[in-house]
Amino acid sequence: MGAVPAAFGRWTRRNFLISGLAPWAFAEQKGVPLPSAWHRYSDPATEFEVLRLTDPGHSCWLPAYYNRVLARRGGFLLYASDETGSPQACRMDLHNGESYRLTEAAHLDAASIAMLPDERSFCCWDGPALVQIAMSNLRTRQVYEVAEGWERCPGASLADDGTALTGETRDGASRLRVIGLQKGGARTVTEVPWILSHPQARPKRAQILYRQADEGLWLVNSDGSQNRKLPLAGGRIGPARWSPDGRTVLYLNFPDDPTELHALRECSPDQNTDKLVARTSQFAHFGCNTNTSVFVGASQNRAAPHILILLRLTRRELSLCEHRASNPAMVAPIFSADSQQIFFESDRDGKPAIYRIHVEKLVEETEPES
Repeated sequence: MGAVPAAFGRWTRRNFLISGLAPWAFAEQKGVPLPSAWHRYSDPATEFEVLRLTDPGHSCWLPAYYNRVLARRGGFLLYASDETGSPQACRMDLHNGESYRLTEAAHLDAASIAMLPDERSFCCWDGPALVQIAMSNLRTRQVYEVAEGWERCPGASLADDGTALTGETRDGASRLRVIGLQKGGARTVTEVPWILSHPQARPKRAQILYRQADEGLWLVNSDGSQNRKLPLAGGRIGPARWSPDGRTVLYLNFPDDPTELHALRECSPDQNTDKLVARTSQFAHFGCNTNTSVFVGASQNRAAPHILILLRLTRRELSLCEHRASNPAMVAPIFSADSQQIFFESDRDGKPAIYRIHVEKLVEETEPES
């Protein structure tokens, strides 16, 4: 995911209540259109045209790579910006670049912004509170608040059924929580004696994937049964995500030996198997298109800090452009639903900004998932 400052993502209930920042302080800006800041340039390494979507004079962030932030038909993008003084959720029209501020949050967790499947509303965490905002009229409803004495774990997402997933920690242990958006009720799926992170619902199945730092990925049924650690390759675990069809977990494997190449691997929980997809030119982060035939990666190679596409069939890479981010992990590239565009984040021009590159001449168009 993008390099969102930790201060925006980890707030206790007490910190939220005693903070001097009040939501009404930003209200006059909510819903007011912000002019386009688009800037086109030719990449110096490849000569492909790149479009910078936001102004690097202030910080803008893409939400977590596993959250839905792009409209299926490519009409708009959800992101976070501090242009008006504090991080707030925004919506950008991808036809003309005009943006609208959607929230008046006191302590927005930018990574938590995620659209519901119907694309009519989205959720985000504001300190210890989960809120839902209708995009038609920006009506905001608090759904849930973390209990006193608990803190949120890193990462949050939405399931296809509209429920929200998060972790909560206290005294070095944590619990995985599922929150109903309609009534705001929450239940604990499982508890672990370490701090879990980045829960992701399995598409088309009642299961949840979650992390144990860079040591392991765990899978549990939504009712809390059959909680187990997945059989992955040795080494550290980088970014991980479900394939769009939910059949496999795709992840980056970082070998313990720093001279070895980072590998893109695939674990099938149903078959209890793990296999190599391809070795990479030191990907620090990656994304995939709808049918996982093509991957996009951000290399941490200092001599060639590039965004590259990787073809599954041939295992060949092609450089698209330089990212030149201070931290390659922040780049977190993602495909549009039709596989014709790639979005990524970089601070190459100043503060974190969002970029787009068209790849319709290189990648076959895919049908957006319903």
